[in-house]
Amino acid sequence: MAANDYYNNSGPRPAQPSYSNPPYDISPASSPFDDRNRYDYSSANLAGATSHHGDTSYHGPSSHSHPHQSSDPFADQNAIPLKQHHAPMPTHGVYAADPEGRRPSHAPLKKKKQKGWFSGRVTWVVYFMTTVQVAVFVGELIKNGILTGSPIQTKPNFNIMIGPSPFVLINMGARYVPCMHYIRTVVENKAMEWPCPNLTVLNDNKCDLNQLCGLGGVPKQDYNFSWEDRAAHKDKEPNQWYRFITPIFLHAGLIHIGFNMLLQWTLGRDMEKEIGSLRFALVYFSAGIFGFVLGGNYAAEGITSVGASGSLFGILALVLLDLLYNWNTRRSPVKDLMFLLLDFAISFVLGLLPGLDNFSHIGGFLMGLVLGICLLHSPPIIRARIASDPPYSSVSNAAGPAKGDNNVQKLLKEPVGFFKGRKPFWWAWWGVRAIALIMTLVGFILLLRNFYDFRNGCSWCRHLTCLPITTGGVNWCDMGNIAITNTTSSQAPGASATRAPQARAWIPAAATPVPLQAF
Repeated sequence: MAANDYYNNSGPRPAQPSYSNPPYDISPASSPFDDRNRYDYSSANLAGATSHHGDTSYHGPSSHSHPHQSSDPFADQNAIPLKQHHAPMPTHGVYAADPEGRRPSHAPLKKKKQKGWFSGRVTWVVYFMTTVQVAVFVGELIKNGILTGSPIQTKPNFNIMIGPSPFVLINMGARYVPCMHYIRTVVENKAMEWPCPNLTVLNDNKCDLNQLCGLGGVPKQDYNFSWEDRAAHKDKEPNQWYRFITPIFLHAGLIHIGFNMLLQWTLGRDMEKEIGSLRFALVYFSAGIFGFVLGGNYAAEGITSVGASGSLFGILALVLLDLLYNWNTRRSPVKDLMFLLLDFAISFVLGLLPGLDNFSHIGGFLMGLVLGICLLHSPPIIRARIASDPPYSSVSNAAGPAKGDNNVQKLLKEPVGFFKGRKPFWWAWWGVRAIALIMTLVGFILLLRNFYDFRNGCSWCRHLTCLPITTGGVNWCDMGNIAITNTTSSQAPGASATRAPQARAWIPAAATPVPLQAF
């Protein structure tokens, strides 16, 4: 009917609007998605919505019609608007209306991303360490294949980790104490023969310590002095101190690196997102290095220790602290705690097997606990007492930088004002943090001094890394210790029938001198 009235009406047609310089928007059609256009469905408005020529068709709300609007019901400006859904608008701040009408009222606002290369949004440390560790492991297999003819050790025995021989790992930077300082047993017995990196035959010692250690080598050893006079021969002492660091990048086999990378890409990435890349890197390397230093002091001197397990135990310590700090906010804290305790128990028991360095696990965990107390935000119960920082959440905060970063800036700008007005409980808690950090640094220095100078041992400490079980005539707690065997070599033909003794350094293990590697 509307179309019939339009084409048969003899009345004057309304003037068409000019679009050369329109005083209004190019498209006069009302949009239901525009905050400026609200449709009034009151009775007064509906009463005035009838046609000027008796047309009963809908011409749009009169309150929003333009004076020059066409009466064509099919024109854009007379289009029937979509049905309005009067749903309540959210009030939690996710949606907001644009006062200038440039954004729909119900369009979600984008979260403000925190900027910075090391904000924690990208887990740079995990990516970098995983890439390097996998590349180094491939290099281990290639070198083992070049030296022994097989990428994994098969002779003189099979590496149950499915990886290179321990002597290849020593040559590539594993923590091996004879390459780092004098060994009393070696000096007193003047052992000159050592296994070669390409060893495939049992007791085939044809290399000196310099060839075994590699990485630039060590000074030529002569041992023409007594153990008490070793300080006068410091210039000839092996000192590859970097073997406390390089083992973090080495792994004993596919099984070893597989378990470590699995943990690194799950709990490790989650923790790096929470605390940021810089804090994560500090804990990762500190825990790994401290674990190898502790093992260098108290583990067997002949153990070939490699792996990132000490670093990952430090990360597990952070996860444990985070769980205890936020116990009441976790969905299932008991289950999470049981999972962590089971992981610790399995790793500790594995560390009791022959040739494994459990001290690296223990040292990494202890360092992770101390650094976690110092670096993580305080527990909620303590924050409530000192009215300090907000809960430690992801570093990606839509409201801007973390409050901890603002505190650091305030401390640098106003060091006196930062401490002014602090509560006594705040001073007590930060005192605990400072004491823990100082004790750790002192302990680290003392362990290094003991490793190089004091050489004090611990008779009972071996029970933390071995079980008193004897197999094949060898006690598990003796596996990994350096043993000296004397061999004889024949003189030239026609010489007197005498034989010259030669000391040979070996690491005894059950039925084989090849040690297992540290998990």
